[in-house]
Amino acid sequence: MGEGRVDSHDEAEHVDHETKARNKISKELLEIRNRRSGDSKHSFLSKKENFVLAGGIIYTLLYTLLIFGMTSGTLGNSTTIDHSASKTFLDIGGECDQITDEPWILIFPNEDEKVFSMYGYNFPSGHGVGTYTIHHLEEGGHEIESWTDSRTWPIPANGEAEADYLYFSAPFEELNEGHYDLNYSITIYNQSNISTASVVEGGDEISKSVEFELDISKQTFAFLPFVDSEKKHQVRLTDTGARSCWGIQDLGNWGYILIGAELGGGRETAMLTGGAAGIPAWWMAFSSLSLSAISLLIIYPLMYKVYHQDSDDILSRTHISQLVEDSVIKTAKRLNIDIDWELYKIEPRDLSIDIMVPYKNTESTLSDSKDVRAEVLREVLEEFAIFRVFKPVQLTVRTIGVNQAIDFESGVGIGTSAEGQEEEGEQNYTDFFSELHTLSRVEDEVRESLELFFARRPDLKMEAAVVTSDDRVIFVSVIYRPTQRFAFFRFKKTRDEVQTELHRFISKRNADLLGSQELIVKGRNQISTLSERAGAGRVERDIKNDQRIVAVAKQDGFGGKMLQTKFLGNTLSTVEYMANEKREMINKWGFWGLIVFVWIPFMASGVLVGAMLGLLSRMNFTRVLSATIIGGSIASVTWAYTAEGIVKFMHQYKLEAVIPLMIVVFVGAAFLHIRSTKMRRQTELFEDTLLDNFHANIQAKYGEQ
Repeated sequence: MGEGRVDSHDEAEHVDHETKARNKISKELLEIRNRRSGDSKHSFLSKKENFVLAGGIIYTLLYTLLIFGMTSGTLGNSTTIDHSASKTFLDIGGECDQITDEPWILIFPNEDEKVFSMYGYNFPSGHGVGTYTIHHLEEGGHEIESWTDSRTWPIPANGEAEADYLYFSAPFEELNEGHYDLNYSITIYNQSNISTASVVEGGDEISKSVEFELDISKQTFAFLPFVDSEKKHQVRLTDTGARSCWGIQDLGNWGYILIGAELGGGRETAMLTGGAAGIPAWWMAFSSLSLSAISLLIIYPLMYKVYHQDSDDILSRTHISQLVEDSVIKTAKRLNIDIDWELYKIEPRDLSIDIMVPYKNTESTLSDSKDVRAEVLREVLEEFAIFRVFKPVQLTVRTIGVNQAIDFESGVGIGTSAEGQEEEGEQNYTDFFSELHTLSRVEDEVRESLELFFARRPDLKMEAAVVTSDDRVIFVSVIYRPTQRFAFFRFKKTRDEVQTELHRFISKRNADLLGSQELIVKGRNQISTLSERAGAGRVERDIKNDQRIVAVAKQDGFGGKMLQTKFLGNTLSTVEYMANEKREMINKWGFWGLIVFVWIPFMASGVLVGAMLGLLSRMNFTRVLSATIIGGSIASVTWAYTAEGIVKFMHQYKLEAVIPLMIVVFVGAAFLHIRSTKMRRQTELFEDTLLDNFHANIQAKYGEQ
């Protein structure tokens, strides 16, 4: 007896401790809820991340206007900017030749066409005579032989097509290997008959010379299938003088190309592309820095809003478990289902929060497993949105027990409970037959009301409907479809709103027949998805099993909606996964480690991954911003000012074919790395271990379902 009393006392004490623990967690959740609810009252400019976001938006607008103005010709095509930069430390190549309104000549080799392209600019109208001479020189500089060609073109007046300039080409395909000098001169005359013509004003002869080495050899990588195996004529300019300054419009056009190359293959690809084309290092650095600034100043504050929480507001695993459990209890009570808490599971993981809910239908249950899943998910996500838990939720709902076979679309089995049936020796069917006619009449009237409701609604069409009833409940299940085009985007009424309207219409039209029976209406939009019914902000599906999804709580505001778009949402989740893999390094080395991580060209390093690393490591907002800006700036400048040297090295050792190959390799490696990261993340996200154990436990307790 005494021993029994001790056991009861211990059990009561254990229950009491559990109750106290739950009450403590509930109190903490309430305090956090109150603080989170009060956060929305702060003004936009009361938070530092909003200032950074505003600055990022302003800089993006200014940069967009700058590039658009440059490429459209609104800002002209002056070379003053490049010329000014070339006279400072920004340009290590020295001062460039400024292009003014005076006539000038541009000469460069076009190895694909095997010619020298020679352009003359800013000439007056008249008839231009272009003459080039190629001198083959021996080692001492003495001429061995020479070739000359001349051509006359009409130059239209200003305002007409092809005014102000003329083009000539000098082929080098027939030349042998060796050292050459190319001289090109232009004179403008007043008529085509040069023998009697005179030079027009401003058309005096101008000339330009370049020295070059011509090498003829097979491609370095001729054994590769995509590299041309024919002999390649390689021109290396040995004495070009100062480079010609770039015009504003040309720099703007290359701004687009550099940004596209960096987005497609990373900073290294952009710099090699620009370096091969002779783009000034200062402009490549500016383009790369601008892209980093735009992505960092806009996306980082948005990430901070999502992921950052004050230490007191961060939910522990215990908090999350109780929050989910309370949500499940609330939903179960509303839907009249019984949860088997012995088999119920919740597992907060690094990538997701996995919830498994086994439940039994009762005689009052009027929702199938799809609706139960949607309602539980809605309740959980609404709570998570309040507490700023934006980790993906993976929910599995499974019906168990004797009433699991109820068909909620046909109504078969609704209102019955096999467990509650009592065996009687003799059944009395008098009441059943007396009420049968009345119930049948009620069902017919309700069906007529259904047809009338949808007949009066041109925006909705009834696809299927079931009406069942007993002496207690009239159950109406309807599947409808919006009739308007692009209804997925345009049809705004929710399922609850349609259900309410339908319930009101049937109740009003059949008030005299319903009596004491409860009318329950269940509607389903045929084009709606689980994410819509659950109010999810974003969903991800398992590639192998379309039925398995994870859902993320909806975020308010423009920033939250933008981050939950498919593209940015997938990008952000991949960035978060990559940052988690490098988290230990940043936890060890802190601020300086973050700078080095962003600076050194690791695969998948960069300002965004660095910012996410700082967030996950609980680093201060300003320190993360400073570290990523410093690291990104050093990386952009380093690559911009070494790209030209890399290209010159390639030319010196006749490895020009390596440059496009390196660009392809960088782009391919970046693509494959991102793709493999996404696949690894999804494999880990949708791993089956917990789910298999869940189903095995149900089978062990209830047998084959």
